[in-house]
Amino acid sequence: MYISEVDNMARGPLRCKIGPSILNSDLSQLYQESQRLLDNGADYLHLDVMDGHFVPNLTFGHPIVKCLRTKIKTAFFETHMMVSNPEQWIEPMADAGVNLYTFHIEPVKEIPKTCRLIREAGMKVGLALKPASGIEDVRQFIDLADVILVMTVEPGFGGQKFLKDMMPKVQWLRHNYPLLDIEVDGGVGLNTINDCSEAGANMIVSGTAIINAVNQRSVIASLRETVESSIHKCNV
Repeated sequence: MYISEVDNMARGPLRCKIGPSILNSDLSQLYQESQRLLDNGADYLHLDVMDGHFVPNLTFGHPIVKCLRTKIKTAFFETHMMVSNPEQWIEPMADAGVNLYTFHIEPVKEIPKTCRLIREAGMKVGLALKPASGIEDVRQFIDLADVILVMTVEPGFGGQKFLKDMMPKVQWLRHNYPLLDIEVDGGVGLNTINDCSEAGANMIVSGTAIINAVNQRSVIASLRETVESSIHKCNV
């Protein structure tokens, strides 16, 4: 149903992908805000789903995502599932048109099973790490994933300060998995993108830095230029 956009995000030569987090946008104008981000150069939309249990905040669920999909037919949607029971929402999110289902490993007892169910539902798999989780917690599951998300703030709230000490995780992942899509999320903007790109992140989630920018297109382009420069340096 969304093959062209999925193909654009497929694993291959490493490339930069910018995914604004829409949580900080005007949610009463969700379609218009999301479309504006895409028109201004976003590669995908990062949709933060919180259940009020795994994290203390509550956002939106699959009905909202499905409504957004009826308006935006082909863009790549990632749901960042900050929920205690990610298996519960696999089918509803697949039905809503999600392309990449990223869940936190911390509350999940059977990570391989969850990954398998996501793939069977037709979505790509993302594994997310809270700041307190180390590489050793995800190492044995990396080959099951399309994306590893390294949180650079505590999940649950926007506008937090970027945690630079998360960058060694990104560096280890890039060194050991040169073609892996490595995503960073939390406090990422023009002042912190150098740390992320130099460590090896190529999927950049940015909320307030893009959403609140006077010129979204310029900010997205600047983030992309920094990341692409680092990718180029790694390839020469």
